Amino acid sequence: MWFCPFCSNILCVETTRFVCATCPFKRAITEPRTQRFAQTRKTVDDVLGGADAWDNVDKTAATCPKCNHAKAYFQQIQIRSADEPMSVFYKCVECSHQWCQR
Repeated sequence: MWFCPFCSNILCVETTRFVCATCPFKRAITEPRTQRFAQTRKTVDDVLGGADAWDNVDKTAATCPKCNHAKAYFQQIQIRSADEPMSVFYKCVECSHQWCQR
């Protein structure tokens, strides 16, 4: 996309020139104008606070859906509005698989 240097609107392409739809700016297309940009994914923070969030949590009897181990760490977090119940997040003691119960 190319933008107007005066009003910053996107320029339209007519047969051999760029034209701004809101101001009188026009520019001839003299050569092909293409550019590629490498897209990088942004880093996403762990919603549950990363590995440190599981340091001081309690264990409970919960079956892991991945390895069927009978014990898991758990923590309760309020992720929705205050009038709805808290969500319970589990992490398997054996395989570290994480899941939630809402």
